[in-house]
Amino acid sequence: MTVLPDGLSLADDFPEVTRDQWRHLVEGVLRKTGTSDAAGAEAEEALATALEDGITVRPLYTAQDAPQDPGFPGFAPFVRGGRAEGSALSGWDVRQRHAHPDPVRTNQAVLADLENGAGSVWLAVGAAGVPVAALPEALKGVYLDLAPVVLDAGAEFADAARALLRLYAEREVPPGAALGNLGADPLGLAARTGRDDDLAGQLAAAADLARTCDRDHPGVRTFAVDALPYHEAGAGAAQELGCSLAAAVAYLRTLTESGLSVEAACAQVEFRYAATADQFLTIAKFRAARRLWARVAQACGAPSEARAQRQHAVTSPVMMTRRDPWVNMLRTTVAGLAAGVGGADAVTVLPFDSALGLPDDFARRIARNTSTILLEEAHLARVIDPAGGSWYVEKLTDDVARAAWAWFQEIERAGGMAAALASGLVRDRLAETWARRTRDLARRKEPITGVSEFPNLAERPVEREPAPEPPGGGLPRVRRDEAYEALRTRSDAHLAAEGARPRIFLAALGPAAAHTARASFAVNLFQAGGIEAVHEPVTVTAETVAEAFTASGARVACLCSSDTLYAQEAAAVAERLKAAGAAQVYLAGRPGTRQDEYERAGVDGYVFAGCDAVEVLSSALDTMGVA
Repeated sequence: MTVLPDGLSLADDFPEVTRDQWRHLVEGVLRKTGTSDAAGAEAEEALATALEDGITVRPLYTAQDAPQDPGFPGFAPFVRGGRAEGSALSGWDVRQRHAHPDPVRTNQAVLADLENGAGSVWLAVGAAGVPVAALPEALKGVYLDLAPVVLDAGAEFADAARALLRLYAEREVPPGAALGNLGADPLGLAARTGRDDDLAGQLAAAADLARTCDRDHPGVRTFAVDALPYHEAGAGAAQELGCSLAAAVAYLRTLTESGLSVEAACAQVEFRYAATADQFLTIAKFRAARRLWARVAQACGAPSEARAQRQHAVTSPVMMTRRDPWVNMLRTTVAGLAAGVGGADAVTVLPFDSALGLPDDFARRIARNTSTILLEEAHLARVIDPAGGSWYVEKLTDDVARAAWAWFQEIERAGGMAAALASGLVRDRLAETWARRTRDLARRKEPITGVSEFPNLAERPVEREPAPEPPGGGLPRVRRDEAYEALRTRSDAHLAAEGARPRIFLAALGPAAAHTARASFAVNLFQAGGIEAVHEPVTVTAETVAEAFTASGARVACLCSSDTLYAQEAAAVAERLKAAGAAQVYLAGRPGTRQDEYERAGVDGYVFAGCDAVEVLSSALDTMGVA
């Protein structure tokens, strides 16, 4: 409690309150809004939010909700950070990704990044990036003793790694000065491709590289445990962590069997996780990941100082949209902030246009400067574990950790990560999670700004040079916008063929005060499917609606007004719309007790908050003959 100099407490003028008093207030709000008649603890539960992985977020947290002591930064279980000083001294490592297949252009982009704020290079090599033989050219002019290089070479990781190690020797980089990661992740590759026929050989090659790095380049790690294949297949936060733990345990077994100590094996592993625009869940995920890895390392016999997890955060590819891509700048800003606050050692902010192809110079500059602003202007790194002590964050961290540990144990019981991938366990479980999330996206319970909410049909498309095709054949790659993107693509094709987008006529009844809210809702919803709303005239009646509908050129209509006016006019207006040739008539709002009456008059469906927008929009386009 804060005490003022004269001895007065800041809390003196405020009466003490109890949870029961707060619940009583909640009860009143729920009853007033018609949401629920629940009382007591049930009223509090009515405001809870269910997340993925069986995690529930409650509306209120107190000191009684705080889990076990998270410890101190830099000490086991490392919940509060892998280093005692956190990022306070130099900030997190700003790590930008480069995947252009032309080594000259890649080199120009790499040097521009390093000269303007980036601290390391994440380089796609092989089929999905720069050819292995061109690695020296791509890294021309890069001081390899100052800028860590992280490779991402997929099936060609061994060749790419040997090429980088030769480059260290040719440029006479001192053995202790080289930093980076060779990018070996055979299990991640199997998840991407669905092939594990050479898994044993790849693990053996990676173990051989690890022994070389342990002996000659102690600052270079061999394994990048990449959780992005699971995240991009629809995994929840806990599933992502559980998969990464299972893969890392498999690598520890390989490394120790090849002769490395547990401590040396732990030093060869780095983890890569997705950071999303769900700020608090991302913070909790990175904190939970360190706790989980510390527990695994402890069980394997690693000394305390070797249990800290090295983390590389990447802003989520799943959340990036192709429509209105400028909004991605906001998403990646929040995700980058959350990763930094969560204690990630390196953060990659994907360019806002990365879903469209190879990013241009402007997009890379914005991505790079996002971290710079968070570090230099927002000063986020100056506080060590700024979210620590929040009852909500601490409880969410604990919930994520427990759910992830349960999933990790299930994978281990199934025979380990390789067996779980081969049997389809991982694929099926992630598909279940994505199916649930897809339903939320379709119903706009998880809104996508610029896509499912507030779309801009007049936006000019952003075009980029195609990116190299990433490996596929295994776990799918999903995106939040995929269902709406398919609808918008149909609309675009209609526009190209007919010179106009498909249209829906808004039959607004009564004065603006009665219909504006639902008319605005309908416009927003139908535009998400590329359907242009015609709201002219502003108000119609049963006598004028047929002429107005015919003049609109639309084949589908939507009634918009208040429940009171619906009761008085909706049936008559719907009948006139059908008589005028409307192939489908919607009503904005829930029908209530008059559903039979409305449907007898010609109403075919209803649009309201929580309806399946994707199904409604797809049906409307089908009715309009839009292929």
